[in-house]
Amino acid sequence: MDLSTVIDENRINLELDVASKEEAIDALADMLMQSGVLASKEDFINDVYVREAAGQTGIGGGIAIPHGKSKSVLRTSLAIGRTKRPIEWESLDDEPVRCIILFAVREADSTTVHVRLLGQFAGKLADEDIVTALLNGNDAKEIITILSAEN
Repeated sequence: MDLSTVIDENRINLELDVASKEEAIDALADMLMQSGVLASKEDFINDVYVREAAGQTGIGGGIAIPHGKSKSVLRTSLAIGRTKRPIEWESLDDEPVRCIILFAVREADSTTVHVRLLGQFAGKLADEDIVTALLNGNDAKEIITILSAEN
């Protein structure tokens, strides 16, 4: 899957001013809604919390990958936010997060596309240079280029 098809500069905020997981998910869902990805922000957020209840989405190293498979998603997309200060999040390393990659997955894509997308990101997030760019980069275009590059 070409990651550039699900990432858009308008859905990357490298100065996310939030103080909690809930505020972060709401802010990222706002970006998805404003860019025409969602039919209903509220329904999508509810679906994200259903997934959050099933297990932690903080993968360690300051990164969380919450995701929602939802009828309210019009096209499978991502929103990326980096917080101004670390926020509490249930995470594998019990550390707060600074970068949140919110996956919005159409229900029709909930098996194959969803699994491929998560798999691709898992591979990318195993690369220290990519994690460093997500946590420290200052340019949304650069982040898209790094995430979209073939490994």
